[in-house]
Amino acid sequence: MAIAIHEDFETGQLEVKVSDKLSKEDYEHFEPAVERLIESAGKIKILLVMHDFHGWDMGAVWEDIKFATKHCRDIEKIAMVGETQWEKWMSAICKPFTMSTIKYFDAGQEQEARQWLA
Repeated sequence: MAIAIHEDFETGQLEVKVSDKLSKEDYEHFEPAVERLIESAGKIKILLVMHDFHGWDMGAVWEDIKFATKHCRDIEKIAMVGETQWEKWMSAICKPFTMSTIKYFDAGQEQEARQWLA
């Protein structure tokens, strides 16, 4: 599996670590975690840490589009921590498709990303 998820119900924060290539099956674990946290906390915050990340397969692209449409108002902030220029560009491309505030952090700035979310 290309995704690891940690739900913090106290802070309403979801930590998502991705590597390799996301598949439709990864979204079958991700979306229920998001929905549990939304149900508990209302609007949530997401820390997305990308390490050796290679994007999405076609099934995951469709799941991502459906997810973004369904939850565009449920996520307050997204901190994206990545290693490559295309991941930084991805954070800018995502902004028009969500009501969330999105900020990109370079690898090694994970602590700063956590502080920004808080």
